[in-house]
Amino acid sequence: MHEAQSSGRVHKAPESFLTPMGIQTVMEEAKKGRRNFLRSAFAAASAATLAPVAHAQSNPVPQEGGDPNILNLPAHSKGLGQSVASDEGYGKPSRYESNVQRRQSPGLTQTTQASVSFAPLQSLFGIVTPSGLHFERHHQGWWDIDPSKHRLMINGMVKSAKVFTLDEIMRLPSVSRFHFIECGANTAVDWGNVAVPTVQYTHGMISCSEFTGVPLITLLEMAGADLKAGKFVLAEGADGSSMTRTIPMELIKSGEVFVAYGQNGEMLRPEQGYPLRLIVPGVQGVSWVKYLRRIELGDMPYATKDEAIHYMDLQPNGLHRQYTSIQECKSVITTPSGGQVLLDRGFYNITGLAWSGRGKVKRVDISVDGGRNWRTARLESPVLTKALTRFNLDWVWDGKPTILQSRAMDDTGFVQPTYKQLRDVRGTRSIYHNNAIQSWLVQESGEVKNVQIS
Repeated sequence: MHEAQSSGRVHKAPESFLTPMGIQTVMEEAKKGRRNFLRSAFAAASAATLAPVAHAQSNPVPQEGGDPNILNLPAHSKGLGQSVASDEGYGKPSRYESNVQRRQSPGLTQTTQASVSFAPLQSLFGIVTPSGLHFERHHQGWWDIDPSKHRLMINGMVKSAKVFTLDEIMRLPSVSRFHFIECGANTAVDWGNVAVPTVQYTHGMISCSEFTGVPLITLLEMAGADLKAGKFVLAEGADGSSMTRTIPMELIKSGEVFVAYGQNGEMLRPEQGYPLRLIVPGVQGVSWVKYLRRIELGDMPYATKDEAIHYMDLQPNGLHRQYTSIQECKSVITTPSGGQVLLDRGFYNITGLAWSGRGKVKRVDISVDGGRNWRTARLESPVLTKALTRFNLDWVWDGKPTILQSRAMDDTGFVQPTYKQLRDVRGTRSIYHNNAIQSWLVQESGEVKNVQIS
């Protein structure tokens, strides 16, 4: 069981929030099996719509010719299509999907331009975020840097400082791994009971990609790093904010921290740090320094401006938690979610995403009655360490108002807390690291809204 340090006090993460009734429900569903559930679900849905169907039969509506979309061949079935998509140089989504895009929020931190765009989680499938929909967070805007002129320096407690070009880094043995990146301020507005309307705005500062690059330990060893005395590295970016973050060496020695040049099978996008960015799995996104230009090895935390002033957690006693980098176990239902509308009562697939900065997601439970009872969702493969995990659950909506929730557990035993449990420890004045259970109210009309319950 994970223990989280807070202002000198130890707060234990709860092991289980399941009620006896919830455990019994999970056991009964496991015995019945998904196939029987589906069969009974569709039977119930048919019974629910029987009365409206009988009414329609007593007042028949003329059906002349049937559905023209079935009976008449469309133009695309009778003519010659367009040339290969490569004629445009780079493939694009269908014009009918133009509404699926990153969106900005004018209420967040601004400079002379927008600094945040949110990924449309409600419109995504699986666990990989398309590069063009990956969320953005900029501290001084983004740049499209000439890769032939970019350099990465390794210095500090090393035998000889090294400077690498991009080509030199790309010649080295590489790794490719799937990892999520989440801004420490994801879900921040909910600390203050602000009910932003959709999952794109509540949780959209998270994305998951396949990143490709060179383990940082390889570069440090090439510079003759003092791996005994060196305890931390300082990662520095080349953008106007000179973003600098402290990374502990225990993460780097494990080989999981690497310098990436690739994302989802191609080079990094400029807004994602092209040509080089640091990948620090499980750690808040601000530490994934973009436009990486320098790594310095030292023997203590650096307490840079963004570590001594920002990205700290204000506690109820007035003290701050510093270097709280790990993104704890968290989940959210993406469908049905805020802003969506259920067309009619009957069968629906509840789906969403879960993740943990400490390892793999072990289990996700879903409640369709505001947390009174819980059922275990299916975790869809692959289930990878420090990556997004897709979950699904079969559900029959009876047309009555209800509240949907998801609750994740990781392989360390950490269980996603309720808002009450989180605020009992953290108070109400925090900004970062909100991993409380998200609630969606399904109204009788089918409209889904963001609500917050303890």
